[in-house]
Formats: sequence, structure tokens, C-alpha cells
Amino acid sequence: MIIAGVDIGNSTTEIALARIVNNRPEFIASGIAKTTGIKGTEDNILGIRLALESAVKKAGIDMKEVKLLRLNEATPVISDVAMEAITETVITESTMIGHNPSTPGGVGVGVGITTPIFGLNSRHPGEKVIPVIPKNVDFEDAAKMINDALLRGVDVQGAIVQKDDGVLISNRLTKKIPIVDEVSLIEKVPLNMPACIEVAEPGFTIKTLSNPYGIASVFNLTPEETKNIIPIARALIGNRSAVVIKTPRGDVKERKIPAGQIKLKGRNGTLVVDLEEGADKVMQALEQVWPLVDVEGTPSTNVGGLIARVKEVMGQVTYQDMRKIKIQDILAVDVLVPQRVTGGIAEEFFTEDAVAVAAMVKSSKLPMEKIAEKVERELNIPVEIAGVEANMAVLGALTTPGTDVPVAVLDLGGGSTDAAFMNRKKEVVSIHMAGAGEMVNMIIAAELGLSDRQLAEDIKRYPVAKVESLFSIRMEDGTVRFFEKPLDPQTFARVCLLKEGSLVPLPPDLQLEKVRQVRRKAKQKVFVSNAVRALSKVAPSGNLRLIDFVIMVGGSALDFEIPEMISEALAGYGIVAGRGEIRGSEGPRNAVATGLVLSGWEGKP
Repeated sequence: MIIAGVDIGNSTTEIALARIVNNRPEFIASGIAKTTGIKGTEDNILGIRLALESAVKKAGIDMKEVKLLRLNEATPVISDVAMEAITETVITESTMIGHNPSTPGGVGVGVGITTPIFGLNSRHPGEKVIPVIPKNVDFEDAAKMINDALLRGVDVQGAIVQKDDGVLISNRLTKKIPIVDEVSLIEKVPLNMPACIEVAEPGFTIKTLSNPYGIASVFNLTPEETKNIIPIARALIGNRSAVVIKTPRGDVKERKIPAGQIKLKGRNGTLVVDLEEGADKVMQALEQVWPLVDVEGTPSTNVGGLIARVKEVMGQVTYQDMRKIKIQDILAVDVLVPQRVTGGIAEEFFTEDAVAVAAMVKSSKLPMEKIAEKVERELNIPVEIAGVEANMAVLGALTTPGTDVPVAVLDLGGGSTDAAFMNRKKEVVSIHMAGAGEMVNMIIAAELGLSDRQLAEDIKRYPVAKVESLFSIRMEDGTVRFFEKPLDPQTFARVCLLKEGSLVPLPPDLQLEKVRQVRRKAKQKVFVSNAVRALSKVAPSGNLRLIDFVIMVGGSALDFEIPEMISEALAGYGIVAGRGEIRGSEGPRNAVATGLVLSGWEGKP
């Protein structure tokens, strides 16, 4: 007789196939497929079929030989994420701007009065000027007009150019001056106003315009005016070039924008938190009211929309009134996101504060019986609904060589981070936490300014390297790897992902250290903090130090750095943590499916 354990997860559906020999299961194959639809709904049936076909093919048997399917109690768990910017930099009257084109011309710092390129003829010798060059002026003509002005003694200090002509103009000048180009809205550049241009040497960053006191020195600002330009200086840190223009009117403001409120209702009280107070404040309030009973968000905000959307979807899949759906957990994370500056003249992006929120609901009304009936009808295989998912995960995790009870299991998935603890009496306590792989993807995409979610997923999963020559790359840990054959020329000098034996170039504006920093920080904020949160909820007396061993399972336990990050964090509590090796051969996958097979033949856990 052959039976199959079927684990319907948030991201994948996994199968453990076993033959019963002498009343004992002998595992013969495993299968995996992407979960179709929301976990725990009738849409999952296609994913079950695909995963089962995969396992049957590997085992070399016929589908008809499978005599029993054991399904987990796949409680629908919906996790959703959203992001809310909580600061915004606004430039009024185009008073001061910061800009960072990819290829500026020249080098140095120049201070002068902005003037139209065609107005250079009327300038007197000794006057410090910065010509503004629109796109209808050819670079050779612009260079000639500047050279003529220099010949007459006009002190041309720099140039602001609309097209990407900075280097072309610079190469034709008799005097090296800093040139900032790619200023798309050049018609908004105020004329006859004092301006400062700074371009650093290749490989270096600006020092004057990224320092508020440097800007204050250039323009003789008062202490109050210096305070107002701090957002500009902060945003220019790390740039190779910049231009700042001062006009008598307007100013630069960093303003707080209404981000909405979250009302946390728990068994220990109700607290309301403004999202603009940051993620730490939200999580502190959550701990104060825990266990969470429900969450409400301010209507017409991202947070309000997220809460309403999660409840609406859960209501639809479980056929319940959405007003009866309750949020079980949330995870808030502070992030920095590039936002286009309101009022900017060169499509400037400043880094603004934002809060990312994941929310999760868990329904107690299960449609599993309907799924089981439909699977049985479509596959013509008897189906039974087996035990609680957390219990099955622990049973499966215990097939990892060298493990025994008491033990805790961390299931690191795509939508949620789950934890379960089994004591010596084989009693299991479990919990689901909002936030996992999908939230990491969202943070990576937001902080790196990516619209391609698959690219964010790849950045999460693979390390990066910089191609330094046609035969060598520098890995993100600083080591150098050499190749016998020349690399693809398209990857030369690019930051690439090391994806499955090939180099995948990232967008040119992404720097290696920035990608690595964002990726690791996102994983720390989501997986490491959630691991500690979840384990503290299932630990005896809520004390993490009373847990000795943790087995990490699930798709995200396959990540090349998440298990190490969690192990390092838990080591501080005296916990030995490691990636599971289900049945000694499956790695961290297939724990629940394996447990489903075992539970059917070893009695109730």
C-alpha cells in the first residue's frame, strides 16, 4: 500500500510518498509544486495534483497505486503587506535643488550667478557666472560660447546642462569647470541667482554640498536658513555631483505627511499608534496588548486599505462576513524609500522614511472538508484530513538525524513565520506570525527602487558580485574569483547576481554594497525579529532560554544566509539552532508532509 502526505503551504504544496512495508512506512519519493490559490481553499487542488504527479513520476509508479492521501489541516492564513511613506521633502519656488547625474563633467566646486548661455556676452570680466544650457544648444556651440567668455575674462565657475552633454562640453573647454547635466526641467532653474556646483573625482563623493555648514558657508546663510537646508544636505550624501541654487523666495521643507493610525485591540487593552511614530512604536504597543484580538486602520490610508483588503479576502475564501474576520498578528518595519521630490527640477529622488506593515488573519472555519471531497472525487483516491499542521511539522522535523524532544521548530515560509514547541510529553504549542519572504521582497524592491518583483526575489535569494575584468569577479565578501574562459562582455564592470551558475547583471545604478546592505537588513528585520518573537510565544513560561534546540524548516530555510542570521541571534539565548534535514535527505523541505505520513502509522502525536 502506498500513501501520500500532502502539505498545502502558503507558497508551495509538498508531497511525501511512502510504501507501507511490515506495517512501517518506507519513503520512496517527494514532490513539490507551487500552491495554486490561497492556502486552504478549493483553488489548491491543481497544485496538489501537480505535486502528486511529480512525486509519482519520481517513484516510477502509477497514480492508481496511491491508496490514501493525508491532507494537513491547512488553515487559511492570509498575509498582506503595504508601505506608507511618513516623510516628504518639498521644494517650493525651486529655491534649492540637489542633483546627481550619472556622468557629470569636470571636477571641483564652482560658485557664481546663474545666467542663460546666450547671456554670457553681456557679462563683464571678473564676474563669476554659471551658464544654464538648454537642450537646443549643441555641445560644441556651448563649449565655444564658454571659451569665448573665458577669453574675455568672465569667470565661468561651472555649467548646468539639460542634455547628457557634461563630458562632451568639458572635453572642449580651455578651463576645467564642474558641469552638472541631465537637468530635465531646466526651464525651472531660477536665473540671476547665486548657485554652487560641485563635482567630485570619479570614485569619490562631494563634501561641500552634502554638509549643511558647507552650504551655509557658500551662501552666507543664517542659523535658521542653515536649519532649513539640512534635508538637502542629507539627501546629497554619497552623491558624486550636485548643484544647489539659492533664491530669495521659498524654502525647502521636510514635512510629515499623515500616514494613518493603527488601533491595536488585545486581551490586555487597546492602544492607538500613529504610523509616523515608526515601526518600533507599533511593535512595542503590540507587545503591551498581546495576545492580539484585532486591528483597525485609518480609512483612506494604505494601512486602512491593507487591513480591509486582508479581511475582505479572508471573508471570501471562508464564506464569512468580513466584519467577523479578525487580524491575528502584524509586523511593522521601518524602511527608507526613494521618493520623487515635489517641486524638484531634475526629477530628484530623496530617501524618505516609510513603514512597511504585514498583517495576517487565521480562520477557525475551515473549508478543508470541501477540499478533501473534491480531491477525492477528481483524483479518485481516498482522502483523510490529518492532524494539526504544527504537530505534523514537529513530527517531520524530528526525522532530522540527531534530534529529540523537547524541541522547537521554526517554519520559515513565504507569507508567515510559524513556530511550534514539543515538550517531553509530546504536547505541542504553536503560533503563526505575520511577515516572511514576501515582506522581504517588498522591502528590497522599495529600498532599491525596483518595480520588478521577480528581480527583488532574485536579489533576496542570490549573492552579488562585481565583474572587475573579463576573467575575474569580486565577491561581496571581498574575495576574488577567477575564470578560465572570458565572461560575457555585457557583464563587464557591472554588479551581477550569482544565479545558478550564471552572472545576471543588475540595473547599472545599483551598487554592490547597497544591494548587500538592503538585502541583509530586510532579512534581519523580518526573519530574525520574527524568529525571536515567535519562539518567545511558544517557549515554556515565555522564556527563550528554556528552549535548547531549534530546527528550521520551510522554503526560506534554504536561503543562503537566513538560517545563519537566526542561529547567530539565538546563540545569545544559549539555543542550538540549525537547518533541518528531513528524513536525512530532503533538507529543510517536506517536514509537514513527512509528519502526515508518520502520524498515520505511529498514532497520534
